[in-house]
Amino acid sequence: MADLASGTMAAAPSGQLRASGTAAAAAQADAHASARAAGVTIREPHAPVDFALLCELFRGVWQEDLDDPSVTPVVLHALAHTGNYVRTAYDGDTLVGGCVGFFSAIDGWELHSHIAGVTEAARGRSVGFALKMHQRAWALARGLRRISWTFDPLIGRNAYFNLAKLGARPRGYLVNFYGPMNDAINAGDETDRLETEWNLDSPLVLRCGAGEPCEPDVAALQAEGAIIALDRDASGAPAPGSRDAAVLLVAVPADIERLRTRDRGMSLAWRLAVRDVLGGLLADGAAVTGFARAGWYVVSREAP
Repeated sequence: MADLASGTMAAAPSGQLRASGTAAAAAQADAHASARAAGVTIREPHAPVDFALLCELFRGVWQEDLDDPSVTPVVLHALAHTGNYVRTAYDGDTLVGGCVGFFSAIDGWELHSHIAGVTEAARGRSVGFALKMHQRAWALARGLRRISWTFDPLIGRNAYFNLAKLGARPRGYLVNFYGPMNDAINAGDETDRLETEWNLDSPLVLRCGAGEPCEPDVAALQAEGAIIALDRDASGAPAPGSRDAAVLLVAVPADIERLRTRDRGMSLAWRLAVRDVLGGLLADGAAVTGFARAGWYVVSREAP
């Protein structure tokens, strides 16, 4: 398949409808603009050394156990060779980020984005946003309208990036999805994940792609009747509230990664509390409609 930069459109998977020209064109423009703003070039790796370097980057970002990597160079090479999404972000000759996804046949064709990462030195430059904008344009050019991925619901900055900056929305709560993991970020914790869906040509995603984050106004929502279903008490511990409202607010800890190293007991308490409240609400048919940077999921119990 030709890459985005070639300007050509590859064939869509069998049975897929091609994305609208307007959405695809907007996505391509957003991808180019975000890469320029981040100061990176998005490349498709080809040589074995390229895949090895990408695995090394992921190992550093995710602090992986050398004996238990999330991906290997051989797997990445096979994915790329068979037309899946494997891309790197370079600042000049320096590799600063990467993203990997593969085709999924859940409820029709979609792309499942498996892993992404940006080096610590390149953080704060929106390299991750540039990679996702490229991935969106790549998917739309191939007739896909949806990308899915999972993320830890307790990591607030990831929730903000996924829901407010990208306009993705959770479609399910997965309990201990990956089982025990040995990397420094997840070790010792259960791997609950929010399964998230990014509808690539929706009006919300089009706005986000143009650089308009969609962050909910928590104070305004409370003034309109929203109540807190899960709060933080004075010590920073989870404090369950009421679920008797159409719109609910669910808190996450300020920094779960630091909390895991300092207070395992409180870290576990947050895992179980968010699983009970947020996971329970989603299981009952509620929908997450946004995330505020201050650490609040907004959940609606009304039909969208």
